[in-house]
Amino acid sequence: MEDPKTPAEAVDRLEFLHNRAVTALIAAIRRYAEEGVPPSADERILFRYPELRVTYLPNAPSPRLPRAYGQLTWPGEYAVSITQPGYFRPYLLEQLQLLVDDYGAELSVRVSENEIPYSFVLDAAGAAAFENVPAEELARYFPSPRLTQVGDAVVDGLRIERLDRARPLALFDAPRTDYSLKRLEHYTGAPWSDVQPWILFTNYQRYVDEFVRWAAAGVANGPKGWALSCPGGVRIEAGDKDAESKAQAAPWRKYQMPAYHLTTPDNDGVTLINIGVGPSNAKTITDHLAVLRPHCWLMIGHCGGLRHTQRIGDYVLAHAYLR
Repeated sequence: MEDPKTPAEAVDRLEFLHNRAVTALIAAIRRYAEEGVPPSADERILFRYPELRVTYLPNAPSPRLPRAYGQLTWPGEYAVSITQPGYFRPYLLEQLQLLVDDYGAELSVRVSENEIPYSFVLDAAGAAAFENVPAEELARYFPSPRLTQVGDAVVDGLRIERLDRARPLALFDAPRTDYSLKRLEHYTGAPWSDVQPWILFTNYQRYVDEFVRWAAAGVANGPKGWALSCPGGVRIEAGDKDAESKAQAAPWRKYQMPAYHLTTPDNDGVTLINIGVGPSNAKTITDHLAVLRPHCWLMIGHCGGLRHTQRIGDYVLAHAYLR
């Protein structure tokens, strides 16, 4: 197939290949659950993530740009496997357009070598249908998650050797992203797709109560399309009676770090996550949230050791902590 000429064509192709792979994997899992027929080798070839590639072969010095993103440091080919291209479409279009406009980069899309683990699509397939199928059977015939393929080598600045010598195009590839999306739902109890780009962390329940009160009022009286997504799949929309009570009654105690998302139609809302006590939770949740490329996250809580120049009620922006 001809290489895409524009970022929009590239993302369209990514969506087509990803949807085809997920559909084929779900169909094969259902067939195995119902008929006991495992996928053939030819069928497994379809269970792969799409791959986005960018080629940069300059004939002049690289442009000097003030931004800290959307840059190509060296000539050559860059590549990364992609998941959920429909969700990431606005982000991909923005970034690719910068590379095309400023560097004259050429885009291509192909099928990657990375298989989609079956556990990442069970929810879409209707997991209840596979309750009687042992996990070890599914792992025998279908791609399964491998922690050796999930890491932060690129983020940590380590050299990644690929057989085709392509450089990493993004910080997180498809397996790492899908892994984090599943962990977000496990820890927070709310859909990962409801996470908003402006994120607040807290470890005080009273801040959660105040956020729920404020968000419920916003849903009731704010712009059309606002909603409040709560742990346990509870969702508050305009017109819901006793919205605040309904949100407060959500089963947040079942989850390690319950999250509340004030969602907006343009995906520019606010997320609050109660991370509890301890830096380990903070590291865990931020490692997983990072794959969604949020604009900002901020911790709200108490700051001890006030200086004599400070008074109760002052706004304090902490930039470090000691334990």
